[in-house]
Amino acid sequence: MTVRSAPRALAAATAALLTLGGLAACSEGGGGSDPDRVDVVAAFYPLQFLAEKIGGDAVTVTSLAKPGAEPHDLELNPRQVGQVVDAELIVYLSGFQPAVDEAVEQNGGDRAFDVAGVQPLLDAAAGGHQHEGEGGHEEESGGKDPHLWLDPTRLATVGDRLAERLGTVDPDRAADFTARAAALRAELTGLDADYTRGLATCQRREIVTSHTAFGYLAEHYRLEQVGITGLSPDAEPSPQRLAEVAKEAREHAATTIFFETLVSPKIAETVAREVGAMTAVLDPIEGPPADGDYLSAMRANLQTLRTALDCS
Repeated sequence: MTVRSAPRALAAATAALLTLGGLAACSEGGGGSDPDRVDVVAAFYPLQFLAEKIGGDAVTVTSLAKPGAEPHDLELNPRQVGQVVDAELIVYLSGFQPAVDEAVEQNGGDRAFDVAGVQPLLDAAAGGHQHEGEGGHEEESGGKDPHLWLDPTRLATVGDRLAERLGTVDPDRAADFTARAAALRAELTGLDADYTRGLATCQRREIVTSHTAFGYLAEHYRLEQVGITGLSPDAEPSPQRLAEVAKEAREHAATTIFFETLVSPKIAETVAREVGAMTAVLDPIEGPPADGDYLSAMRANLQTLRTALDCS
């Protein structure tokens, strides 16, 4: 565990202890507040999106990560731990949010669905370079990259498995969950086709990003990710790392340095000034988009990439 993760894990454990006394009657977990709907807790936005699309009106979905907040750094208050205790299904991704991992370990029981177990996760360095000074969240997650939702084909597979799991919680509606997962897979297959066509012929294939969230996207669409920092978006890069990124950006004639929606653009702006490039938002979709949903945010990312990489 890194120094950064220790306070978060401690906060989660403290919140759990504070809550257990008040929730003794619910120690079995999974009571559910609405008998006509499955009470689902999702750890952060892409999992909320999946649960809502596949569950439809048969579920009530609560997200632990709030809009505008960086989900990596989530700390759970007693009320949120109570939501984990009461949920009939908890959808999370182990290794991404230490506080959620802690709450699930203590209170999740057999109601937890870990999407990290659906398919093998990529190594943290996948989809690009890994350099000295790029450390951070990868130590917390066993060297694995959690951002699997940025590959639509992987997200579709997670959706299929989530439908199966919802069907075990509410067998009477299992066929509905399966049908909605199939409809979502069709949408995600179309999104994948748009990316494949849109990024097929580009002048450049290197993307310089403020943090290395785009390994799945880079690997699937044959791009190369150059991350200023590692998997933790608020890590501070060393002066040596900034110089290395600037050198690579010049070598690849990068015209755009990407930053993201939920963290400061200052580091990306520093590199951009150094190499005479522009900056643009490339959304890792860790939180809900300001407009639209996951699908529209992914299509906005595609247009941003096509412009930056000069794709025809």
